[in-house]
Amino acid sequence: MGTALLVEDSVTDMQVLSSCLRQGGIDVLVAQTGEEALVKITAYQPDIIVLDVVLPGLSGFELCRELKAQTNTSKIPIVLCSTKGSDMDKFWGMKQGADAYLAKPIDQAELMRTVKQLIKI
Repeated sequence: MGTALLVEDSVTDMQVLSSCLRQGGIDVLVAQTGEEALVKITAYQPDIIVLDVVLPGLSGFELCRELKAQTNTSKIPIVLCSTKGSDMDKFWGMKQGADAYLAKPIDQAELMRTVKQLIKI
């Protein structure tokens, strides 16, 4: 059905979101930092990345910008997820190259609709 890389440093959010994705038929890989995500993206080439903005080390915005600038990862859809949900935050996220921006707490039905739309399930 597809593989998502979930990049989230909150264990609780990671459990909730990975469970939601798995129930929707998506295989889930997880990373807790931007640096760990880069390693997993190179190794597994996921179909979509669900990316928290506030991460230790490399931020979600920085990782998104880096991935969209590289030829081998620029086509992977990225869904940014953040407690920063203002219109300016969403605008900035989309300027980094994100394909979608969801404010936390994440509406699980909206997450699944967004993921399925972006990976064309």
